Amino acid sequence: MKEKSTVDHLLGGNDQFVAEEFHRHAAYYQVLAKRQSPKVLWIGCSDSRVSEDVITGSRPGTMFVHRNVANIVAFNDVNVASIIEYGVVHLKIEDIIVCGHTRCGGIAAIEDGVHENYIADWLCIASGAKETVDRIAAERNLNREQKLELLTAENVKLQIKHLRSLAMIKNMHDKSPLPRIHGWLYRVETGKIEVLVDGRESDLGYRR
Repeated sequence: MKEKSTVDHLLGGNDQFVAEEFHRHAAYYQVLAKRQSPKVLWIGCSDSRVSEDVITGSRPGTMFVHRNVANIVAFNDVNVASIIEYGVVHLKIEDIIVCGHTRCGGIAAIEDGVHENYIADWLCIASGAKETVDRIAAERNLNREQKLELLTAENVKLQIKHLRSLAMIKNMHDKSPLPRIHGWLYRVETGKIEVLVDGRESDLGYRR
């Protein structure tokens, strides 16, 4: 008998989803089929270990999602910009989460350098976080693991700074605290999420 491939397992998983979840909650999925109304825009890393719905116990329809290497918010990326615009303007999303995670290959590449052209160019966007962490690591004599963890957190904070600097978000924050922006760190070794930046706090400095 031919051994099942990973793709076969995925299709089998879909059959199981339809039988055990979709049919059991058919009314919910029929409403969802007509329109989406997610409450959160999730900007996370593409890492296969960080599935936003799984780690937050969320159902389909809860989050509008964008993922890329090292959860970066780029100024010149039409993809992420259009997702943010669609999320806050058309879906009326009031909360944006930027979530990084420990043991991130992108973060390690920021620290160690990388030779692949596109990856190196992309990770340049996070270079400001590395400059900050290099200084702190030298002052505190951090080991590599401590430095990578700090770099992960500082990268989340830097990407939030980028997000708040986008003209669309900046103009919205001139008038309102929405969208609230949150920074999270997911620990792949424990499954726990730590809050780095709490968007519910009055730290936006918007004009009332």
